[in-house]
Amino acid sequence: MSSNPVEPPPGPPPAPRIGSPIAERLQGFHYYVRLLGWRGKSMWWLLGLFAIAWVSAGIYKVQPDEQGVVLRFGRWVETTESGLHYHWPYPIETILLPKITQVNQLQLGVGQNAAQSDMDLFRSKQMLTGDENILEGECAVFWRIKDSGKFLFKVDNPEAAIKIVAESALREVIGRTPIQAAMSDKRQQITDQTRDLLQTLLDQTDSGIWITQVQLQRVDPPGAVIDAFNDVQRARADQERARNEAEAYANDIIPRARGEAAHIVQEAEAYKSQVVNLAAGDAKGFLAVHASYVKAKEVTAWRLYAESVDELLKKSTRVIIDTSSKGVAGVVPYLPLADKEKAESPGRGK
Repeated sequence: MSSNPVEPPPGPPPAPRIGSPIAERLQGFHYYVRLLGWRGKSMWWLLGLFAIAWVSAGIYKVQPDEQGVVLRFGRWVETTESGLHYHWPYPIETILLPKITQVNQLQLGVGQNAAQSDMDLFRSKQMLTGDENILEGECAVFWRIKDSGKFLFKVDNPEAAIKIVAESALREVIGRTPIQAAMSDKRQQITDQTRDLLQTLLDQTDSGIWITQVQLQRVDPPGAVIDAFNDVQRARADQERARNEAEAYANDIIPRARGEAAHIVQEAEAYKSQVVNLAAGDAKGFLAVHASYVKAKEVTAWRLYAESVDELLKKSTRVIIDTSSKGVAGVVPYLPLADKEKAESPGRGK
């Protein structure tokens, strides 16, 4: 009995190596086909089917919510939109299909990192306003992929880049806005300006990111001075209320005073017109009398005398007649009965 160990049967010889790994695999495949006894047309049919399957593997479909990123030997060469497309199959080209309609959210001023200290979080919230006051703000940024190729290969850490650029944009906009406006009626304007500035900065770096919305969630003074700030705000509110009341009183009293002044001016104008017209009428009457006097002095003089006496006697309760005058001898003195009773009444009392 021989002491030599039993040698295993010889296996198939190794496939010859021909330069590249692909050539080596094809050569090995051809060797194993010959080993299995396939010859001639059968082998070529098998190779043809393999080639058809390999070429068919390059057909790919991009969904409406995706973009196709074509990598040739690991290098980005093309970005395709939704639909059916073709690329060279693996290992020449590969495809990445990131979602471009998915909206992502990033919080600013909120401690999401456990390694972030309270002091770092406190400082990240603080911003200097346009009138040199300090605010603490929290903001939410919503973004999605606009260009998948740029997003994957132009930016190393997209979320960190968005956070840094968003904080810079928000601080710049707040730095141009007074504190009172930032806390009241300019919030929407601040968010719009921040979104536009953030999108401009991201486009300049070819980030392939689209900012859909910016929400300014909280803008308050620092906690250490919040009570004093509230007192100032209440004082300003009281000042504004007093100013509004004063303006309301002024709006009420000034129109009335102006109306009374206009009424007085109108009365003065009417009195002026009346006096001027009467004076003009008297002047015209005097001129007419003067013209008559120039033509007939005696007649005019006697008429003026008679008119004057007539006006005077209209106001008198007693009439004295001078019978010595020429042409009045036939005048009968007349005393009204009422006047006679008044004259006799004092005697009755006695």
